[in-house]
Amino acid sequence: MKTVWWKRQWSHFLGLLGIFLQLFLIIECAATRRIAKYNSQLDLQSYPPVQLLKLKNHVMVDNGLFNTTFSVPGGMVTAINYNGINMLENENKENNRGYWDIVWNKAEKPGIIYDKLEGTKFEVILSDENQVELSFIRIWKSLNASSLSMNVDKRFIILRGHSGFYSYAILERLDGWLDIDVYQGRIAFKLNEKLFPYMAISDKRQRIMPTEKDRDMGRELDYKEAVLLTGTTNYFLKGEVDDKYQYTLENKDNRVHGWISPSSRTGFWMITPSNEFRTGGPIKQDLTSHTGPVTLSMFFSTHYGGEILALRFRNGESWKKVFGPVFIYLNSASSDDEDILTLWTDAKEQMLIETENWPYDFPLSEDFVQANQRGIVSGRLLVSDSYMNKTLITANSAFIGLAAPGDVGSWQLENKGYQFWTQTDAEGYFLIKNIIPGNYSLYAWVPGFLGDYKYDDYINITPGSRTRLHTLVYDPPRNGPTLWEIGIPDRTAAEFFIPNPQPRLHNQLYIEHYHAEKFRQYGLWDRYTEIYPNDELVYTVGSSNYQTDWFFAHVNRYIYNDEVNKTYIPTTWQIIFDLQEVVYSSNYTLQLALASATEADLQIRINDETAKVPHFTTGSIGRDNAIARHGIHGLYRMYSIDVPSNLLAIGNNVIFLKQSRGSTPWNGVMYDYIRLEGPSGNG
Repeated sequence: MKTVWWKRQWSHFLGLLGIFLQLFLIIECAATRRIAKYNSQLDLQSYPPVQLLKLKNHVMVDNGLFNTTFSVPGGMVTAINYNGINMLENENKENNRGYWDIVWNKAEKPGIIYDKLEGTKFEVILSDENQVELSFIRIWKSLNASSLSMNVDKRFIILRGHSGFYSYAILERLDGWLDIDVYQGRIAFKLNEKLFPYMAISDKRQRIMPTEKDRDMGRELDYKEAVLLTGTTNYFLKGEVDDKYQYTLENKDNRVHGWISPSSRTGFWMITPSNEFRTGGPIKQDLTSHTGPVTLSMFFSTHYGGEILALRFRNGESWKKVFGPVFIYLNSASSDDEDILTLWTDAKEQMLIETENWPYDFPLSEDFVQANQRGIVSGRLLVSDSYMNKTLITANSAFIGLAAPGDVGSWQLENKGYQFWTQTDAEGYFLIKNIIPGNYSLYAWVPGFLGDYKYDDYINITPGSRTRLHTLVYDPPRNGPTLWEIGIPDRTAAEFFIPNPQPRLHNQLYIEHYHAEKFRQYGLWDRYTEIYPNDELVYTVGSSNYQTDWFFAHVNRYIYNDEVNKTYIPTTWQIIFDLQEVVYSSNYTLQLALASATEADLQIRINDETAKVPHFTTGSIGRDNAIARHGIHGLYRMYSIDVPSNLLAIGNNVIFLKQSRGSTPWNGVMYDYIRLEGPSGNG
């Protein structure tokens, strides 16, 4: 017993030491950054001063490395001149080159409204030799029921010696203002199409892209975003599918992306140094760069979740939030001999620098919270599952974060506040930094375990606070021993069978990087019918392999009305399993986790496919659209389903999974994980 006690004490000591070292590193890194900033300021004298030039309907800012022009008072970015070129598409109208925008509508009234947040008032917040900060403001007038009921303050910052500029916006509603629904907010740039053909959003996802003209000459497929390139300016691209949703990223990975101009050896990059102002948590997916050439920083949207992610303001709700700053970074190759792909490497390095310097100390809006006004939370997370291990299990690489107070798992639907996330280390320790003061709930989920964790108490962050939590223990859903399981509880369907695309509907990028992101190919929903032309999917526990025998999406089957038109009908999958014994007068449990759902109704019947009333039904769920938009997950849903023992038999059993809603290729679900548990105490 003494040995066990000392082991626990030693483990506890190591944990405290780990937290101490992390806190020390924060202080040390902050000091290092301050020294670096001081040295950088000394070096700034070697760069030209920042200059502000006011024109009739525009204002231009030049720091000697580049200059950018804004419309006044609208605040549209009309030109970015760098390395001898104008980077934006000059043939577009001035309000269609670089801009902020919002998609919204009046509360409970149909009709989407697209607003580019054009300012009506211009202010110079600061203009000296080291920094210019500009503000373009629009104040809502309460009598104007046809306009977005928000105050808008768009800010742009140009610093001396920085190859690029920063932008952020403060959106605000006051008490009693008109109710609205807001679906999307972003900053967008449309680049010179003749100069920027090469796009990069990750180390492996980069390529020559088609032009808008290529898309115009192509054939629209099942929805307008997807186009088959039938006639292109680049023969290499002919026969491919182009779809902007093939280039989405999860928030946690969406830090830098952009374009390269081979002819001018120049790069244009969108760097998002923090996710605190994005909605939906770290694995919310959204757009990046795509054919145009277009580069975005998405702050919130309904993508991969549906209208449930819209910001709904009711009863005159007040609200204020700062989005950004993001950094628009410009770079160029130093010599003709240098590989232009070093521009991507340099952009990644700059992203790390921007991330390390977050939160910035130069934005001048009082609404942007400075580093010394933010807080820290630390602690350790363990998992308790006695059917897997009699002792507590380390929550390795768990996602843990703070978001607005809510129910278990509500963080993935939260869309009005700030969120702060990190991952635990190999021992389950975590440190969440730079938290804006406020009242939060602490949430987590652990790869390899079902469900969501929520800390019982609220966490109140005050300026400069440091909150150390006791060891937290997550009890994942579990009612009995595992009898069998399908998949891995990781919130995605990535581990299941993903087919090859139809040869005429492929994107070469995802053939080259075949195994990692094969799910991004277009039209995989129809491959189910082609792989199972006569029968539905049947999975036999003990002999089937979920990696090869479980289709990644439970979709509808198509039948031909004629050579062109298809009709889609529901499908029923089967799980066949044997039981050596059945403990009668007991309950078994089917744990069912879904990675995505789109206008689906999943019905479960046990040993009776013809039962009029299913044993369980999800009801109508989901608007994720992840099947159509090449995602491997949308919103996470979990169900613990009681299975009375009288429904089971000794020997052969069958669970019938019917997705009962037909009519489109995209009605369906993606499974994350399925597990049948025996009665408690029989493990």
